[in-house]
Amino acid sequence: MEAHRHFSDPQNLTGNWVGPEVCFYFGVYCAASPDDPYLTVVAGIDLNHADLAGYLPRELGLLTDLALFHLNSNRFCGTVPPTFRRLRLLHELDLSNNRFVGKFPEVVLHLPALRYLDLRFNDFEGPIPPALFERPLDAIFLNSNRLRAGIPATLGHSPVSVLVLANNDLGGCIPSSIGGMANTLNEIILLNDNLTGCIPTEVGLLRRVTVFDVSFNRLQGPLPESIVGMVSVEQLDVAHNRLTGRIPPGVCDLPRLQNFTYSYNFFTGQPPSCGRGGRSAVFDGKANCIPGLPDQRSPKQCSSAAAQPFDCRKSKCWSGGVPSPYLKPPPRPDCC
Repeated sequence: MEAHRHFSDPQNLTGNWVGPEVCFYFGVYCAASPDDPYLTVVAGIDLNHADLAGYLPRELGLLTDLALFHLNSNRFCGTVPPTFRRLRLLHELDLSNNRFVGKFPEVVLHLPALRYLDLRFNDFEGPIPPALFERPLDAIFLNSNRLRAGIPATLGHSPVSVLVLANNDLGGCIPSSIGGMANTLNEIILLNDNLTGCIPTEVGLLRRVTVFDVSFNRLQGPLPESIVGMVSVEQLDVAHNRLTGRIPPGVCDLPRLQNFTYSYNFFTGQPPSCGRGGRSAVFDGKANCIPGLPDQRSPKQCSSAAAQPFDCRKSKCWSGGVPSPYLKPPPRPDCC
């Protein structure tokens, strides 16, 4: 714990980090060792919102009993040290809202107990490793980084309940393997990721999903009719894309739907239930090409090339199918 001398602490929150009684240090939590109940070990470090600046020291790898490491909303820089792979009991890792850089920290792929991974609001760059979606994680937050090179096809192998990849420059398509997440996925947010191609019909297999957000991308083609299989969905957002055709029957009748946003596309029709009053759900279909609805696109826009139907079979992402407002990241903290 002597490594704290290498970072800045303007609030002096770690001022009591002196002496041998580390279990009384600010932000340090101790518990009985899983191997020896008579031995007390450092089991958690929680320094969220502490305004600390510096680099993660290699010595953190010596805390081999650490189960929780929360460091969000500080000013840490640099990379995640490779010594983290020694943290075999680490269950939660939160490094969000800092200034970490470099490629995705693949050291996290070697943590057998890890279930919660939060790296959002940093400057990690490059591809997402396909092996990430092979890990037994329950929640993954990678939004607002500099990740590129698409969503790996292994996406559907992931057992996560929550996946947030928003506000990156991923590009590419939504993998059709997404249907493989049907048994566990509750929330998926892919907004503002520069995604292209069509929404795969396999999304209809996501019967447990409550939040499905693919807004602010460049998705084309129709909204797949299979989407009515999302019987648990509450928030459905496909706004600000290049989607065409009619809203499929049954979408606005989904039993738990609270908000369906399909504005700023090129839809040409919707079922009567999407315009029906008297229910609590909110439907937003402005800036489309739907006759009779207010606040639609101009005739010129609705006859443009972008408004023409797109054949998903011509998309390199097409798998053949299965049977039948942008939120800006918070200001970056100053670096160390």
